[in-house]
Amino acid sequence: MIELAVIGAAGRMGKRVVSLAAESDDFTIVDAVDMPDCPDAGRDVGEIAGTGTLGVKLADDFSGNPGVAVDFSLPEGTMKYLPLCRKKGVAMVIGTTGFTESQLAEISDSADDIPIVRASNFSMGINLLLKLAGEVASSLGEDYDIEISETHHRFKKDAPSGTAVAIAESICKATGKKYDEAAVFGRSGSRPRRSGEIGMHSLRAGDTIGEHTVYFGNLGETVTLGHSAHTRDTFVRGALRAAGWICGRKPGLYGMGDVLGI
Repeated sequence: MIELAVIGAAGRMGKRVVSLAAESDDFTIVDAVDMPDCPDAGRDVGEIAGTGTLGVKLADDFSGNPGVAVDFSLPEGTMKYLPLCRKKGVAMVIGTTGFTESQLAEISDSADDIPIVRASNFSMGINLLLKLAGEVASSLGEDYDIEISETHHRFKKDAPSGTAVAIAESICKATGKKYDEAAVFGRSGSRPRRSGEIGMHSLRAGDTIGEHTVYFGNLGETVTLGHSAHTRDTFVRGALRAAGWICGRKPGLYGMGDVLGI
């Protein structure tokens, strides 16, 4: 049985991590943490998640030494608990997005001491899409314009989504581009589309879980790759799969592709 800590346990994703981990025969939840000002602090995390009493209260620090921590919080939450995991030797699965370059560098540096799986999306379908998007872009060549659109719920703070950025980066890696130079965010004004750019478009509406579409178009046809998530449990199951996989691994920074072997 893997001893699990849940970071951001009072959030939308954190609650589902608690629920599905509690149902699993592979995990036992030993710690559940969130920011110190969380209104649910001190409550049983099972009651917060709606699964019944689990005997673990929501705190702002680990009470023990879990084997792995699953983090779906905010960048400030990850940065708060990353040094603690590093100090205690706790493996991490990080699903938080919206990091700055310096925060990403700190995560990478921490992977010198602990194993970390960091992914913008833990869906198996999305990770296959990441692979396919690069292959399609490389095969079609520069004659095809590339546009990426993503839609999420109204509460999502970062835009474009981490998954949309990951798709664009996969395309850039496959085609020899640099993301910072190729990406264009939204469109306004009256200039024509430039060759080689990757359009990035973000929509926020209602309770949409997550939709990503990649368009490859030339003057005669359009090729479309897409993925729609119907439930957050898709991501949670992937994260728990990663949590089981990362235990006992050597320190290093891993991706979901490593977990899935694709």
